[in-house]
Amino acid sequence: MITNTMNLKAIVAATLLSVVYLLPFCANAQDSTDEPALLSTLAGANSSEARGLDRQLQALWSKSGSPAMDLLLKRGRDAVERGDLLEAIEHLTALTDHAPNFAYGWLQRAQAYFLTGRYGPAVADLERALFLNPNDYNAIFALGNVFEHFRDPDAAYQAYLRAQAIHPYHEDVSNALDRLRSAVVGKEL
Repeated sequence: MITNTMNLKAIVAATLLSVVYLLPFCANAQDSTDEPALLSTLAGANSSEARGLDRQLQALWSKSGSPAMDLLLKRGRDAVERGDLLEAIEHLTALTDHAPNFAYGWLQRAQAYFLTGRYGPAVADLERALFLNPNDYNAIFALGNVFEHFRDPDAAYQAYLRAQAIHPYHEDVSNALDRLRSAVVGKEL
């Protein structure tokens, strides 16, 4: 009986110690569903923290709230990966028809349209995605790509700056800004 009581006390003490030890880490853990807090933290994060916050935001933004809509998204993305862009557009169109307030679905279809050379519908879908989620730095980056494609480096640069203001360590955005800086900002004498 004494041994069992001592073992129980040791287990309780170890459990309390681990809770007390881990509590500061849990208190600092970011709630992965609190988008404003994630975005605020991202703006001031260092590069390694930004990667984790980016993953959390992408996971949050890519969930429609419906298993059926998530399946349409998966089928559309899988079709893009296979190079079957027409099938991707069909799945993503079904997604945007049935979940018109799901910004990520509009972004995905915009990318499929862009890859097929259908730039008008791509821009329209990007506008809708950004109307629904103005903080989606990937949608802003995609809009910058469209501007660049149409040889409007000033508009592209401004879009990239906007994306960078939200996600300071977005590698593609940083590369695009570096690439356009001399054409837009000018060369030093």
